[in-house]
Amino acid sequence: MPDLRHALRAQRLVPGTRKDCMIETVERMLSDLEHGKLSRRQLAVSLAALAAGAYAVPAALATPAPAGFRAVTINHVTVRVPDLHRTSQFYQEFFGMRIKQQSATVHILGVGDSFFGIEQGESKTAAVDHYDFGIVNFDADAVRAKLRERGLKFSDLTSKESFKFYDPDGFQVQVNATDYVGHVS
Repeated sequence: MPDLRHALRAQRLVPGTRKDCMIETVERMLSDLEHGKLSRRQLAVSLAALAAGAYAVPAALATPAPAGFRAVTINHVTVRVPDLHRTSQFYQEFFGMRIKQQSATVHILGVGDSFFGIEQGESKTAAVDHYDFGIVNFDADAVRAKLRERGLKFSDLTSKESFKFYDPDGFQVQVNATDYVGHVS
């Protein structure tokens, strides 16, 4: 058993990792065997169970395949505010965001590969207007068909580039391809 223990210790990589925990478990079982707390049959069954569990865990923890469409980015978030220029200036100065596009009522500020949209609101209360997900292999018609199946409403019946819909909780969500850059109006 000492040779097996030496080989197990040589395999240890990073403390606290799954591999390290497995090695510690096997070492504990070997110690129990040596001290008569575990029979050879119990050791064999325990090792088989440990191996089966190690094989099953990655599959159990894997991200399930999406039932619909795979969002891979948060393309942008857009807010409506009482004072477009004050809010835009704050984000530019505080976070170093640069204006990518602008109009009289919309500023689009760069955030890495994403952007932050600021729209002039009509209310004195600021609110999140919508958020946008970049979808792998975006197909607007296919997304609309899935939304119809779920009884959800969407705003644009024809755009192939991007459109908005309301999720079951009433949040406005925009969807498009991952390379969408936005447009001011």
